[in-house]
Amino acid sequence: MKPSIPKGTRDFGPQEMLRRKYIFNTIERVFQKYGFLPLETPAMENLETLTGKYGEEGDRLIFKVLKRGASLYEEVGQSLLQNLNWKGLTDRDKSNDLMDLGRLAGTIHFTGLVKDIETKGVDMALRYDLTVPFARYVVQHQNELAFPFKRYQIQPVWRADRPQKGRYREFYQCDADMIGSNSLLNEVELVMLLDEAFTQLGLQVAIKLNNRKVLSGIAEVSGQPDKVVDIVTAIDKLDKIGREKVEEEMRAKGVSDAAIAGIAPLFELKGTWKEQHPQLEQWLASSTTAQEGLKELSFVFDTVGALKSASLEFDPTLARGLDYYTGAILEVKANEGTLQSSISGGGRYDDLTGVFGLKGMSGVGISFGADRIYDVLMETNKFPAELGGSTQLLFANFGEAEALQCLKLLRQVRDAGIAAELYPDKAKMAKQFKYADDKGIPYVAILGENELKQGIITVKDMKSGEQKAVKQNDLIHAIQQA
Repeated sequence: MKPSIPKGTRDFGPQEMLRRKYIFNTIERVFQKYGFLPLETPAMENLETLTGKYGEEGDRLIFKVLKRGASLYEEVGQSLLQNLNWKGLTDRDKSNDLMDLGRLAGTIHFTGLVKDIETKGVDMALRYDLTVPFARYVVQHQNELAFPFKRYQIQPVWRADRPQKGRYREFYQCDADMIGSNSLLNEVELVMLLDEAFTQLGLQVAIKLNNRKVLSGIAEVSGQPDKVVDIVTAIDKLDKIGREKVEEEMRAKGVSDAAIAGIAPLFELKGTWKEQHPQLEQWLASSTTAQEGLKELSFVFDTVGALKSASLEFDPTLARGLDYYTGAILEVKANEGTLQSSISGGGRYDDLTGVFGLKGMSGVGISFGADRIYDVLMETNKFPAELGGSTQLLFANFGEAEALQCLKLLRQVRDAGIAAELYPDKAKMAKQFKYADDKGIPYVAILGENELKQGIITVKDMKSGEQKAVKQNDLIHAIQQA
């Protein structure tokens, strides 16, 4: 059988890993610069920790894990057996018979069994994001933390999504959250952090900003405040499916035509924040919630000041679709390349820890989509030509005596901070040069019989093809100055 990997997952070769490490290291330095501390949580969480935190659509995308040693078919068979009150199984054949029953149930689509299976056969899930596990951690370790608590986390997450360009089932997130403070200065700091990170990565981006309270106010003035989640979830898809499909989705979820007509002014808003702000104040004047959201937006826009490589824009349709956002909503899109998806996002969640028993703990955070950032940097050719971590110097191997002298020089070179290696076998020079080319090694040190006698070493620039003989004691200086 030809080896393969699951759809929506990827292998990363050495060059890809160097590029990915460049992204992670760049973002991590910015996190540390802004005072965030590192944190890691397990790949798996208890199922009850994750469910009910991401909305109906999000819950469907959670990868669930069977209990240790459990068989899906056996769990279905056990549930069917209980439903039918059938007691004719022998102990010896019980397991096999249960599995046969389970397969039968799957074939004829027995109803009412899925919930039983999830209750009895599944108790864990792969983490969907890093924010909910972070909230769980805060509650579990609240007596050990100093608040406000600022943490960053760079780890993989999993979603049972349909794989497509820029969307994977396994991918990394780079999160920064601050919890235990209601101050809007935190939102300002995150906007500045986003600008700093993308400046360091060399990307021009648009940071889009909205507020969940404004969206809730829109649901209020439409006359259906009880449908705010359905309305917001649909609005969030506007740039992907268009206004007509958004309205169709709202109708399908019970939003009335009158309410949809009441939302219509949202789709007509154009211009900058300063141009849209007075229109929003007038339209949403009857909603105290919306007015509060507009004031919060004004504070962020007025306080951020000049940015380096990002533009800060108001997007009245930005919703991000997650149930736990309660205030500011942030999303970043690249102004370069063809990838239209978000490459970073986040927002304010006022009581996410409340579901774990710790009330009134407001937080705000952002998440960088490292995989999508990678795609944009590749498409726009923005990765540095020289990436840290790759070999800078290869010592060619001419035989035992020469290799022993190379080993002495190799120690000195490495002690000087130069990444270097010795070709392990005596081989034709063409083969050794090809090895250097394939690995992207810029310089090859040639120490043959003649060089050994003269106390010199020849350094070949693999890009230009030029060769220069230097004293062995001057090798480090020659590489450092190259």
